[in-house]
Amino acid sequence: MERKRWECSALPNGWKREEVTRKSGLSAGKSDVYYFSPTGKKFRSKPQLARYLGNSMDLSSFDFRTGKMLMSKLNNNRQQIRYDHNQSKGNPDLNTSLPVRQTASIFKQPVTKVTNHPSNKVKTDTQKAVEQPKQLFWEKKLSGLNVYDIAEELVKTMDLPKGLQGVGPVYSDKTLLSALASALHTSSSPITGQLSAAVEKNPGVWLNTSQPLCKTFMVTDEDIRKQEDLVYNVRKKLEEALMADMLAHIEESAVDAKSLEEESNDEEMEAV
Repeated sequence: MERKRWECSALPNGWKREEVTRKSGLSAGKSDVYYFSPTGKKFRSKPQLARYLGNSMDLSSFDFRTGKMLMSKLNNNRQQIRYDHNQSKGNPDLNTSLPVRQTASIFKQPVTKVTNHPSNKVKTDTQKAVEQPKQLFWEKKLSGLNVYDIAEELVKTMDLPKGLQGVGPVYSDKTLLSALASALHTSSSPITGQLSAAVEKNPGVWLNTSQPLCKTFMVTDEDIRKQEDLVYNVRKKLEEALMADMLAHIEESAVDAKSLEEESNDEEMEAV
């Protein structure tokens, strides 16, 4: 293997980029790129580098293979930041509330307060709703939203059980998943779905706004056992992946140490 290491100008001072080219074998000619921090810590991918640097540096336009900043992407990011700054007028939008528009009653009822009568009593209307009415099918505003990880890759949407079926004109698997997550986040009452069968005929009239846009469902013991098995299998795969990564890291560290020792021996032989 041929190793070349030099300073990386796109990263802070002291960071080095190493390119390893294989000379033999089936992967002859293939090059691997690594980065080393000033303390000697080795990084094999852009997500590892981003997690280590954190908020100290923006790597969204950094090309891991070449070690350079992509100017086109950097300009696009600057334009987006400038646009967001103008839109927010310097104040970041930290509101995490759901886009549920609530409207007050349009029928204004004037109230006359009389205080000069000795038998005045304050009456309260117990049938008046405490909460304002929600906009119907507000879950439509959650459609089209995607989640990306630190490597700017789209996170796959989970598959819903067959027992969960949506209702309403804006039904889709992604919208139903967002509606269920929103209901669990904002409400402390049980999630039962739409109990009325008439909601399928006319959801605009019979829709229960306190429940997500899905038909009524039941969680059985078998569903709970399947979910437990799924969680166990995922944890097992994660354990195996972490173990394989640790073994690969140990093996690569041993190879690096052996290569450095051979280079040191060669330098000593040349000096002799």
